[in-house]
Amino acid sequence: MKALVLLSGGVDSATCLGLAVQKYGATEVSALSVYYGQTHSKELEAAQKVADFYGVALKRLDLSVIFEGSDCSLLADSPNDIPMQSYAEQLSETGGKPVSTYVPFRNGLFLAAAASVALSHGCEVIYYGAHSDDAAGNAYPDCSEKFNSAMGEAVYTGSGGQLRILAPFVNLNKSQVVKMGIELGVPYKYTWSCYLGGTKPCGVCATCRDRAAAFKANGIEDTATKGE
Repeated sequence: MKALVLLSGGVDSATCLGLAVQKYGATEVSALSVYYGQTHSKELEAAQKVADFYGVALKRLDLSVIFEGSDCSLLADSPNDIPMQSYAEQLSETGGKPVSTYVPFRNGLFLAAAASVALSHGCEVIYYGAHSDDAAGNAYPDCSEKFNSAMGEAVYTGSGGQLRILAPFVNLNKSQVVKMGIELGVPYKYTWSCYLGGTKPCGVCATCRDRAAAFKANGIEDTATKGE
């Protein structure tokens, strides 16, 4: 069986790649990274480093044209600044709507595109790293278990039963993902989570805060935060 892993270059997707390689072997796994018009290239560079570490082929896809006109703060052309608040603080201001860093239906688009790539290359499963912390409070609704189940059924049906979606962390929080990754030996030093570019993570944006909390919960130092 061959597997395709959606690889953003962050902690969760890198852990997915580690799981897939452990289960199927590097020769049966490939990775897919997507450029969607994000403000910097750090996560794409990180994805390449992680893929190289595991010795898997990395394919790249440009879907940026789809998000032209969006005001999502993660996009380079957005007039909005990336918020320097926790997700909980942001959700208290959105009234339950997704946060400003929610890229419109991004995971739905990525999974649909990945399904075509996977089927074209003989893969039978797609891994992606959605987890419960991102889904909490409707911050990123396309990370929820309900969304994953619906997309999984659509992809399985639309592929004639040839392809499945696997989101192994959909019921786990980020600290549990990191714990699993530590056990797998995932090279977190190569990963990038920060919403901002730069020589090292900002440490203030919501995803930096969540990452720091996850590493702290596991009692280990995150060397990536030092730009190493």
